[in-house]
Order: sequence, then C-alpha cells, then structure tokens
Amino acid sequence: MMKRQKRDRQTRAFSKGYKAGIAGRSKDNCPYFNLEIKSEWLGGWREAVTDRQQGLFK
Repeated sequence: MMKRQKRDRQTRAFSKGYKAGIAGRSKDNCPYFNLEIKSEWLGGWREAVTDRQQGLFK
C-alpha cells in the first residue's frame, strides 16, 4: 500500500509540473523540496516545454 501512495504523489507532481510548463511558468516555480518528487515535477515541466516548442500547445 505504501508504494502506491508514493507513486501517486510522484504522478501528481509530474502532472502539476506538466501543467506549469504548458502555462509557460518558470521551472523555478517548483513547489517541492523532496528530491524524488521535485525530479518528477521537473520531468513533467520539461516534457511540457518540449511539447510547446513542437507546437502541440499554443
């Protein structure tokens, strides 16, 4: 059970990072300090920035 909660938190961090990236916010806006969660957020942010650069979002 513990493992699933941890993964859910990471998944949520990833999607919040993705939304921040799509919105054009800076990666400095990452609200997390825990390294694992922060890296998920930044991964989502980077993916969103890539998607925006490829013209998937305006």
